Amino acid sequence: MSVFAALVGQLADLLHPLFGTAAAAAAIVLFTALVRLLVHPLSRAAARGQQARAQLQPRVAELRKRYAKQPEKLRKAVLDLHTEEKVSPLSGILPSLLQLPAFFLLYRLFSGGGDGLLSHQLFAAPLGGRWADALAGDGVFGPAGLVYVGLFLVVAAVATFTYVRTRRSAADTGTGTGTGTGTSAGALGKVLPLLSYGTLITVAVVPLAVALYVVTSAAWSAVERAVLYT
Repeated sequence: MSVFAALVGQLADLLHPLFGTAAAAAAIVLFTALVRLLVHPLSRAAARGQQARAQLQPRVAELRKRYAKQPEKLRKAVLDLHTEEKVSPLSGILPSLLQLPAFFLLYRLFSGGGDGLLSHQLFAAPLGGRWADALAGDGVFGPAGLVYVGLFLVVAAVATFTYVRTRRSAADTGTGTGTGTGTSAGALGKVLPLLSYGTLITVAVVPLAVALYVVTSAAWSAVERAVLYT
């Protein structure tokens, strides 16, 4: 972990002429973007897999109707369909799982990967501090509090963008209407888009360094999905 902390520190040194005292915060954003860029091929693989599985959904739905009371035959028929079309049932899932170590590493790094990093500030807010610390200081609209207000606005914008796209996708596939795929799937289609707003809670409770990572990663994911899933 100290190696990656040193890399972020070197990035901060390089960015200092441009960002001054906010160089460490800029380094966190840049480092997060670089890591997301490295795992982008996995995201592309996940998108291809998900699109391939989506193309099979009408045929899978027909098999479910045909073998509604024969679960064993349904399972075999679905597996045979995936084999025939050369689509893995795990396509779209496994590449996403392979990205988790990178996300875990970033979280660990920015939640305590070096006192030198967390001792820096973004404007008036220390990278090792939390929103509760800003509230206990000068309040919501104090110098540190305004940093979090800005982050909350960015997160809200990204979450709304994700929410709209997810609802639109659910409507296109029928999962948000409660018809065709079952009542439970319809309810799930209504709840899932709201999960994007959970990032607001995360930003409110984690150290600012982690919040910057979360916001950068969420924004990257929103843009990436918009590009890959069009």
